[in-house]
Amino acid sequence: MSEDTQSRLKVMRHNTICEVEFTDRKILDELCIAELQEELSRLVEAQQGIKLLLNFGNVEHLSSAALGMLITLNKRVQGQKGTMKLSDIKPQIMEVFKITKLNKLFEIHPSAESARSAF
Repeated sequence: MSEDTQSRLKVMRHNTICEVEFTDRKILDELCIAELQEELSRLVEAQQGIKLLLNFGNVEHLSSAALGMLITLNKRVQGQKGTMKLSDIKPQIMEVFKITKLNKLFEIHPSAESARSAF
């Protein structure tokens, strides 16, 4: 299969904002996380000063390795003078963000609309 049909991301453009929805409900295994990191890194590298919105509306489970990938991605976005926001995180995943204090590291919005208006 080609990369496009196997994409784990749905990418949409809203003016200057690049919104990404995850197609997987569970982001748990190493292969999935590695593929996500590769796809997201390509997006970030392609656009200096990217305004990246990660929409977690479809995601029901997230591993600690996935959280590590998000931290790495955030550093890469900042290194490119960009901004990254998260939205639509389900309550059970939000608890993990709170326990790990990642809710302080990331700007998290209840909806994609509120995140878009905050850029």
